[in-house]
Amino acid sequence: MSLYLGGSCRTMKWATCDADSASVCTCKLTLDETASPQPIDCEKLVPKCFLMKAEMYRARNKLSVRGSITGKPVETAFVDNDGIYDPDCEADGRFKAKQCNKTEECWCVNSAGVRRTDKGDKNIKCEELVETYWIRLELKHTATATSVDRTSLKEGLGKLLEKRYGYNKTLIDEVQYDPDGRFIVADLKKEIGKPSPNLGNMAYYMEKDLKVLPLFTSQGKVSLEAGSQSLEMEKIVVYYVDEKAPTFTMQHLSGGIIAVIVVVVLAVVIGILLLFFFNRRRKQQYSKTQVAFYRHYVTCSY
Repeated sequence: MSLYLGGSCRTMKWATCDADSASVCTCKLTLDETASPQPIDCEKLVPKCFLMKAEMYRARNKLSVRGSITGKPVETAFVDNDGIYDPDCEADGRFKAKQCNKTEECWCVNSAGVRRTDKGDKNIKCEELVETYWIRLELKHTATATSVDRTSLKEGLGKLLEKRYGYNKTLIDEVQYDPDGRFIVADLKKEIGKPSPNLGNMAYYMEKDLKVLPLFTSQGKVSLEAGSQSLEMEKIVVYYVDEKAPTFTMQHLSGGIIAVIVVVVLAVVIGILLLFFFNRRRKQQYSKTQVAFYRHYVTCSY
């Protein structure tokens, strides 16, 4: 059972903490209407699967969930285009490999709970929970009066990772910076084959910090220290790279991508048809020229 001093849970603002004695509290998080509240460790980030269930529970019960160089790192990287759903969790907070959102439609997810297959019926096979070993954080900061000290960005991100999220800064593999677009691109990687730490948990907390409002009890704005500057973020995109490539197919491409593909295919077909008719016309003109020459030759001979 998780214990925390002080009566509130640092890493989860929705937790309820009941005093066992004058100074010690047991903190729990309500995940749904039927099960008992889930005990949580307030010195660590709460597993993302528990967080998503808690958000869905609060939404159903009209409780507040808000309070008041870019691009893919590799071709198999993907983003979460589905958003939040009501997940099935293991006892330790990890996602179950197959998710159905309490419907007849199901799909397979990675260790970050992000869909990595097409959606199907309840017979879909999800043999294992594939681990996300690499995430790319694409951050955009607000405009600054002076240029950013790019050499200090990796150090600043490392401090944020350790102080706020409790993750080791050695997970940061590379940090790139685009001053024109104000983009900071950070790659975080762990050793392939190891289930911990769960990079999806950290990414989810950071997304809430920057997109909505923090999940932490403290609701202060999150900034990134770059030397003497404090950079405020205005955008975050997270790419996920799994130990095994996802298995999406054409049928679930977005309408925009499908439209582009259709236009390209039509352009190719039209080009082939134009080339065919051009060659046919040229052959016909060549044949007519041959016949005219032959007639002229025969007339002249007589």
